[in-house]
Amino acid sequence: MREKIIEQKLVTAVKKHGGICPKFVSPGFDGMPDRLVLLPTGRFAFVEVKAPGEKPRPLQQARHRLLERLGFKVYVLDCEEQIGGIIDAVQSA
Repeated sequence: MREKIIEQKLVTAVKKHGGICPKFVSPGFDGMPDRLVLLPTGRFAFVEVKAPGEKPRPLQQARHRLLERLGFKVYVLDCEEQIGGIIDAVQSA
Protein backbone atom coordinates (compact mmCIF):
# COMPACT_ATOMS: atom_id res chain seq x y z
CA MET A 1 0.00 0.00 0.00
CA ARG A 2 1.33 3.41 -0.92
CA GLU A 3 2.04 6.17 1.60
CA LYS A 4 -0.66 8.36 0.06
CA ILE A 5 -3.34 5.69 0.64
CA ILE A 6 -2.29 5.22 4.29
CA GLU A 7 -2.39 8.99 4.75
CA GLN A 8 -5.91 9.20 3.29
CA LYS A 9 -7.09 6.43 5.61
CA LEU A 10 -5.64 8.30 8.59
CA VAL A 11 -7.51 11.49 7.62
CA THR A 12 -10.77 9.57 7.24
CA ALA A 13 -10.37 7.77 10.58
CA VAL A 14 -9.61 10.99 12.45
CA LYS A 15 -12.72 12.61 10.94
CA LYS A 16 -14.82 9.64 12.12
CA HIS A 17 -13.59 10.38 15.65
CA GLY A 18 -14.74 14.00 15.39
CA GLY A 19 -11.33 15.49 14.66
CA ILE A 20 -9.34 16.94 11.82
CA CYS A 21 -6.03 15.84 10.33
CA PRO A 22 -4.51 18.70 8.35
CA LYS A 23 -1.34 18.36 6.32
CA PHE A 24 1.50 20.05 8.18
CA VAL A 25 3.82 22.15 6.05
CA SER A 26 6.72 23.99 7.65
CA PRO A 27 8.61 26.10 5.11
CA GLY A 28 12.22 26.59 6.11
CA PHE A 29 12.10 23.85 8.77
CA ASP A 30 12.46 20.55 6.93
CA GLY A 31 11.88 17.15 8.46
CA MET A 32 8.68 17.93 10.34
CA PRO A 33 5.95 15.24 10.49
CA ASP A 34 3.38 15.04 7.69
CA ARG A 35 0.11 15.41 9.61
CA LEU A 36 -1.39 16.97 12.71
CA VAL A 37 -4.00 14.90 14.51
CA LEU A 38 -6.40 17.22 16.31
CA LEU A 39 -9.11 15.49 18.32
CA PRO A 40 -11.95 16.77 20.53
CA THR A 41 -11.10 17.99 24.04
CA GLY A 42 -7.75 19.37 22.94
CA ARG A 43 -5.99 16.11 22.11
CA PHE A 44 -3.11 16.63 19.68
CA ALA A 45 -0.24 14.71 18.08
CA PHE A 46 2.06 14.69 15.07
CA VAL A 47 2.07 11.76 12.64
CA GLU A 48 4.81 10.90 10.17
CA VAL A 49 3.33 8.75 7.39
CA LYS A 50 5.56 6.27 5.59
CA ALA A 51 5.09 3.55 3.01
CA PRO A 52 5.04 0.06 4.54
CA GLY A 53 8.40 -0.87 6.00
CA GLU A 54 9.95 2.56 5.47
CA LYS A 55 11.61 4.43 8.33
CA PRO A 56 11.99 8.18 8.89
CA ARG A 57 15.10 9.81 7.46
CA PRO A 58 17.77 11.03 9.93
CA LEU A 59 16.55 14.64 9.74
CA GLN A 60 12.98 13.49 10.40
CA GLN A 61 14.16 11.45 13.38
CA ALA A 62 15.94 14.52 14.74
CA ARG A 63 12.76 16.61 14.39
CA HIS A 64 10.72 13.88 16.10
CA ARG A 65 13.17 13.89 19.03
CA LEU A 66 12.97 17.69 19.22
CA LEU A 67 9.17 17.63 19.33
CA GLU A 68 9.20 14.88 21.95
CA ARG A 69 11.65 16.87 24.12
CA LEU A 70 9.15 19.74 23.92
CA GLY A 71 6.45 17.40 25.25
CA PHE A 72 4.60 16.55 22.02
CA LYS A 73 3.67 13.04 20.91
CA VAL A 74 5.00 11.92 17.54
CA TYR A 75 3.87 8.70 15.85
CA VAL A 76 5.27 6.97 12.76
CA LEU A 77 2.54 5.30 10.71
CA ASP A 78 3.48 2.77 8.03
CA CYS A 79 0.43 0.52 7.85
CA GLU A 80 -3.32 0.94 8.01
CA GLU A 81 -3.62 -1.38 11.02
CA GLN A 82 -1.75 1.13 13.22
CA ILE A 83 -4.30 3.92 12.73
CA GLY A 84 -6.75 2.82 15.43
CA GLY A 85 -3.98 2.43 17.99
CA ILE A 86 -2.60 5.88 17.24
CA ILE A 87 -6.03 7.49 17.57
CA ASP A 88 -6.67 5.62 20.84
CA ALA A 89 -3.28 6.75 22.20
CA VAL A 90 -3.94 10.38 21.29
CA GLN A 91 -7.42 10.27 22.83
CA SER A 92 -6.13 8.82 26.09
CA ALA A 93 -3.13 11.16 26.44
